Amino acid sequence: MTRWVVVFKDTADMLDVRSRQDIRDAHVAYAKKHPELLIGGGLKPEPDGDFCGALWVVEADSKVEVEELIANDPFYFPDHRTFEIYTWGKLLEDQMATL
Repeated sequence: MTRWVVVFKDTADMLDVRSRQDIRDAHVAYAKKHPELLIGGGLKPEPDGDFCGALWVVEADSKVEVEELIANDPFYFPDHRTFEIYTWGKLLEDQMATL
């Protein structure tokens, strides 16, 4: 199993998508059904700024599986969100991080 990081970059129009509670609820439900999505959340340039993207940490056998996870997420709107996928190795592998 490989650990992957997905970095999403949003256009300004993604803020309209983020404001829709029905889409957000579907996104959260989707994430809860996919334990391979270990952690994720929105990114802002400053604590009081607008969301500009998101970050996920995923465990999957292949990059294709990560791409499918993204493509099927109700929060993924290709016109408003791009992404990059990287493999990721954790420094201090023997230590746990609680967020």
